[in-house]
Amino acid sequence: MQFSPSRIPGAWVIDIAPIRDQRGFFAMTWLPEEFRKHGIDPALAQCNLAFNHKRGTLRGMHFQHAPHAQAKIVRATRGALLDVIVDLRPDSPTYRQWDSVELT
Repeated sequence: MQFSPSRIPGAWVIDIAPIRDQRGFFAMTWLPEEFRKHGIDPALAQCNLAFNHKRGTLRGMHFQHAPHAQAKIVRATRGALLDVIVDLRPDSPTYRQWDSVELT
C-alpha cells in the first residue's frame, strides 16, 4: 500500500501496490499497522457498498462531530468516481479548503 498525503492534513490517497504474475495480481488492501502509522484508526465500524445506475450521479457529503467521527475509505471497484473532501474543522489551517481525486 502506498499512502500519498492530500492537500488536507489527515486525508490520504491510498494506492494498492499490486504484485503481478501470469494469473493477474495480488494486492494488500487492509493493513491495520499501516493505517496506524498514518494516524488513521483501523477499527472497522461499518462497511457499505453503493452502486449508481446512471453516470454523473451525485452522492452526498458526510460529516460527523466527535465523538462520532470516523475515518472513511472510498474505493471504486468498477468505473470511476470523483471523491471530494472539504475541511470543515474550524481550527484547521485548511478550514473550508477542498481537495479531490479521481478513483478508478
